[in-house]
Amino acid sequence: MSDSVQAKQTKSVAFRGGGFSPIHIKWVGLSVFVTLILVLEAGTRSGFISNLTMPRPSDVGWTFVELWTSGLLWKHVLPSVSRLLVGATLGASLGIGVGILIGLFSYIRAGLVPLISAIFPVPKIALLPLFVIWFGIDETSKYALIAFGTFTPTVVSTFGAVDNVDRSLIRMGQSFSLSWFSIVTKIVLPGAMPGILSGLRVSLAIAIILLVAAEMLGAEYGIGAYILQAGSLYDLERLFAGVVILSVMGVTVSAVIGFFEKRLLGWRS
Repeated sequence: MSDSVQAKQTKSVAFRGGGFSPIHIKWVGLSVFVTLILVLEAGTRSGFISNLTMPRPSDVGWTFVELWTSGLLWKHVLPSVSRLLVGATLGASLGIGVGILIGLFSYIRAGLVPLISAIFPVPKIALLPLFVIWFGIDETSKYALIAFGTFTPTVVSTFGAVDNVDRSLIRMGQSFSLSWFSIVTKIVLPGAMPGILSGLRVSLAIAIILLVAAEMLGAEYGIGAYILQAGSLYDLERLFAGVVILSVMGVTVSAVIGFFEKRLLGWRS
């Protein structure tokens, strides 16, 4: 056999199974934000966008500087972060636990799925006055509202993720005589984890919405209270500063979930 024929036979073939894995491209997201801010700045300075409807991004930036120097930034941010952490942690942890139980046990599914289906469509913001009556106007009602609003979507996404685990993998584990506990911990939970984390993104976004609603009722400090004060005074710079803070909180939550996705879902790559 000639060398040229042997070289053709041993030539490597390009991998054709890719194309569906997300590729992290740096600076693209940041460039979109910067471009949008520059367009808004140019539009408000030229008069194309009215300052009565949209403040200049530079003025919003100076509002952040004033908040920082006056110390009001952390007076509003820290209570909001504390309420979000406590309420969302309670709601998400209970939701994941109940969702896994519903996905694994038929009697629990038969008893709880109708109840969850009845509660899930109810707008949680509409229940805020009821939580105030039950728990008072202090922090407990805020924690309870955020926890309850996070609980129901987490339950739905969790037991849906458990249901979507490939049954052939479970049968394979049973054919290898794996115990029930081993199948749950080594097949079901890892297979359901992408759906659980995806549902957490939605649940925590709902938690931020409920945080703002709860703080607009009976809170002296917090991002919701800050936005309510700015809106009542028609102070667009402060109003948009509060909106930006909420956006940063949302991006931070998404980044934290993305960190856990990389740690827990490395097997997908």
